[in-house]
Amino acid sequence: MKQDDRSRDRPALPKGGPIVYGPGGGASALGVPFVGLPLNAFGKRALRWLLLGHRWLGIVFALVFAVWFLSGAVMMYVGFPRLSEAERRAALPPLALPSLALPAGMIGPDAALTAAGLAGPPARIDLGMLGDAPVYRVSALDGTRTTVLAADGRVIDRVDPALLLTIAKNHPAARAVEDLGTVTWDQWSVPQRFNPLRPFRLVALGDAAGTRLYLSERTGEVVLDTTATERFWNWLGAVPHWIYLTPLRAEPALWRDVVLWVSGIAIAVAVSGYILGLSRLRLKPRYATGRTTPYRGVSAWHHLGGLLGGTALLTFIVSGWLSMNPNRWFSPTMPDAAALARYAGAETAPFRFDSAEAARLCPDLKEVRFTQSGGVPVARALCGQAPPRPCCGGTAPDPDALARALTTLMPGERAPRIERIAAEDAYWYGDRETRPLPVLRAVFADPAATWVHVDPDTGEILGRMDRSNRASRWLFNGLHTLDFARLPRPAWDAVMLLWLSAGFLVAATGTVIGWRRLKRRFG
Repeated sequence: MKQDDRSRDRPALPKGGPIVYGPGGGASALGVPFVGLPLNAFGKRALRWLLLGHRWLGIVFALVFAVWFLSGAVMMYVGFPRLSEAERRAALPPLALPSLALPAGMIGPDAALTAAGLAGPPARIDLGMLGDAPVYRVSALDGTRTTVLAADGRVIDRVDPALLLTIAKNHPAARAVEDLGTVTWDQWSVPQRFNPLRPFRLVALGDAAGTRLYLSERTGEVVLDTTATERFWNWLGAVPHWIYLTPLRAEPALWRDVVLWVSGIAIAVAVSGYILGLSRLRLKPRYATGRTTPYRGVSAWHHLGGLLGGTALLTFIVSGWLSMNPNRWFSPTMPDAAALARYAGAETAPFRFDSAEAARLCPDLKEVRFTQSGGVPVARALCGQAPPRPCCGGTAPDPDALARALTTLMPGERAPRIERIAAEDAYWYGDRETRPLPVLRAVFADPAATWVHVDPDTGEILGRMDRSNRASRWLFNGLHTLDFARLPRPAWDAVMLLWLSAGFLVAATGTVIGWRRLKRRFG
């Protein structure tokens, strides 16, 4: 090994001023002097372990940091595969019903609810198509979904694979359809929200985008689509960024613990680096070289760049750690099933259904959705393109009745103050998809200062937010995506990429330093 290689990272001593050497009493003990810090024996030992921990953990975590920053940049442009509501509705077949209030030989929504065997109120009931047959899909408050034939009330436990293939062939993007078989878990369907719908029939549409559909074998619905572009870029984006490996992610508790521990250790590495970086910075007097850093080359970039990029590093890592809700500091973003059941209330009137009115409101009618709040049933026509519309003889919930129903979410609390939100604000906004507007915000005066967002047309609960959730909005979303000012694109892209680059500089230089150290030690 050349002498220049061995001394590449060796620091220069300062020109003057107080010098406190590393633990052991000499500059050669660790190769790096601790400058200007009045340390006792305990402090020297603490800094020695801090340096050793940062040095050896950093060899591993510098590479982890680099992967996180690169994958984060990918995720700015390609998100994890999901089926948006607009995509879902566009792929639905037209709802084919006779123009009668309740077609002869067809059961109503209340009978479908009875056939599904639900003991309490449903989350919703959707009237749509399964092949050529109208069906009700009854969703329970716990997420369970039951398919009931509208013709005779028979419950469908499993949909024939041939019918699922026919549904896929009718998709607007279908070209040369290929059945890829049954899938229970895979990389793109691993989130737990799909559990009530498993297993799936995976079908390739043969289009230029390489689209694949996941159709629930339990309900016959298309629940997810992916494209070749999404699948490729997610291996470089969300999968490494979230440590989203299928066997691990299929165990939610284990996956959460792994992410918390990995990101927690990463925070310790970043904090130790920041402390060590500050301890070596000399503005006055400077080092013998005239610099503010004792290092040269890549090590100097790591030191000085780390003082700025380390801020970006800590910002992203700490906010990412908080996204896993350590110690359950942040409350759930929806009321629990018991509260939703109280809010729905006992049914006081049957669901009204007039297919002629629904077809008049929506020439491209795809579904009719039935919900209930405060004991009042509401129906909406879901069109292919236009926004959903109240239909079937029903009306939007009365504001006073809605306020009374909302008090059941939090027994013992006063009726909330109702605000109408007509435009996105700091707490009600979309990321890749716009949030529904307008919405009602029910503001409670409870100790947690709870807000509940409600659809004014149906009374559906869209989300819950208390003081902890509003803090999470800034501590995670604000720090992790830098959306404090809600900058428009491409201004946001420029700021975000600059901040990611600062953090990546620390990670990349740390990776080079770690590789050199391993070569010197073991090479």
